[in-house]
Amino acid sequence: MSKQDGLAEQFESYRAHLQAVAYRMLGSLSEADDAVQESWLRLSRSDTHHIENLGGWLTTVVSRVCLDMLRTRKSRREEEIGAQLSETLTGHEDGSDPEQEALLAESVGLALLVLLDNLNPSERVTFVLHDVFDIPFNEIAPIVGKSEAATRQIASRARRRIRGIGGKPEAALARQREIVDGFIAAARNGDFDSLVAALDPDVVLRDDRQTGASRVTRGASALAKQISGRAQASQSALVNGSVGVIAAPRGRLLYVLQFKISHGKIAEVDLISNPARIRQLDLAVLDD
Repeated sequence: MSKQDGLAEQFESYRAHLQAVAYRMLGSLSEADDAVQESWLRLSRSDTHHIENLGGWLTTVVSRVCLDMLRTRKSRREEEIGAQLSETLTGHEDGSDPEQEALLAESVGLALLVLLDNLNPSERVTFVLHDVFDIPFNEIAPIVGKSEAATRQIASRARRRIRGIGGKPEAALARQREIVDGFIAAARNGDFDSLVAALDPDVVLRDDRQTGASRVTRGASALAKQISGRAQASQSALVNGSVGVIAAPRGRLLYVLQFKISHGKIAEVDLISNPARIRQLDLAVLDD
């Protein structure tokens, strides 16, 4: 076996880890694969004699590649949610496997991917490396070009934006989550009876994607018929401090559902898809 073949074999043993890091940083399977491939090219061109910890070296390299990609992405464009939806539903020109990416997004957590996308590049890289992969701050600091103290502050700021602060008592949130998760499961499975049971008989849905009379749906049966068999890319999340729903096919935010729950039933639903309205919401992930 040649030296290059041996190096390639070692690299392949780290590929899954590198892809996991890159996907969480970039939120795109095709871009994550590009970042991993770039890390291999840099390894193949490097003098490896002085690399004592190959896994750590590769994680650092792929993180720096991702950071550069995130900074380029931010300076190049500010994506509107409508454009993301178009790509999600109709376009896979990047060659990625939409089914594989959907499964990967589900495993990471749709809400987490959506909220990671709201962080700036340094916040996202720092949060992923420290809070997801337990990499110490003294190793992250050189990657983001900050002091260790500043890197800790970046992580703390990112954590607040992802996890949220304050809010309702845990018992109240747990009960809300039970109701909302039951609603999602019934919608996903097409369980009409369970959907009706989760809804107040006089429930009202307000959908900002519609206009005129079709914007409002009234009554448990009417709403259950409308959503039964759907919610395949939905997950509960905190919306303005209460439990709501994020719908994010392949990790790309499509809309948010905000609920009013009364006497253990969902009494009001606001479907919010307008990017300007979504930016006004305080979104956070729910702890497992």
